[in-house]
Amino acid sequence: METAAEQIPLESFLFVWAILFSLGIFGVLSRRNAVQILMCVELMLNAVAINFVAFSTYTDPELFRGLVFGIFVMIIAAAEVGLAL
Repeated sequence: METAAEQIPLESFLFVWAILFSLGIFGVLSRRNAVQILMCVELMLNAVAINFVAFSTYTDPELFRGLVFGIFVMIIAAAEVGLAL
């Protein structure tokens, strides 16, 4: 059975990461509402989490470093929204 790293090329993950991160930056720079800016920051953090997980899966699938970083990014994002709102 093939792993996810063999089925989906890394370039696909990087393309999704670039789109999400670019939309987040555009939203942060163009919005005036604080809630919308926080949503765009969340979008950027999720893009970074996707990047961590993708590179972790492709470099060494046996280790879970990227997944742990992704979970930390989610925890930080939840704390940020909880404090800001």
